[in-house]
Amino acid sequence: RYYSEQAALRPLAKLYVQAVPADLGAPNVITGILLTYRAFDTLGEVAVLFMVAAGVGILLTGGDKSNDVAHERKAASELVQSGADILLPLIFIFAAYIIMNGHLSAGGGFQGGAVIASGVMLLLLAKPATALSQDFLSFSESLAGVLFVLVGVAGIVFAGGFLDNRVLPLGQFGAFFSAGAIPVISILLGIKVGAELSVIIDRFRN
Repeated sequence: RYYSEQAALRPLAKLYVQAVPADLGAPNVITGILLTYRAFDTLGEVAVLFMVAAGVGILLTGGDKSNDVAHERKAASELVQSGADILLPLIFIFAAYIIMNGHLSAGGGFQGGAVIASGVMLLLLAKPATALSQDFLSFSESLAGVLFVLVGVAGIVFAGGFLDNRVLPLGQFGAFFSAGAIPVISILLGIKVGAELSVIIDRFRN
């Protein structure tokens, strides 16, 4: 009896489990909550991650760079490089899958962005001479952030509130193109998180 009581959903959890599929058209209740009902919190979390990336950049960019040339990065073994050549495409494909299917199954923008960053880390470990474009990463992160907010504002104008996913058609429940704007938000979140974490990794490498 104790186990059944603990396993039973609390009233609030039961409300969300019923409301997310019915109102948002998303089978993944967690993603529906993160990107709609508590979207302000999600935006705040992404803002904190941006401040972390900016802070790391400020702390690690300063100092004398005259010794940078002297620090030649030791190349990884051929086995590591060959393994990275095989794994990197799979990692990035898996990251795209996690992001694109966040409204249907376990995953979403945060998780997919972290997988992208793990692929970047593997790339830098296997091929230390690889130079990441900080300008491209910063532009991608900024553009994704702006579009994220614009989608939120569109929810206020055309739907029921900030980041209301019903700004786009909900589609057929369980289909790949469904759940309104949740997949779009998830993609933007994945790009933003992936770019920010990649910047942090690259700053620590330097």
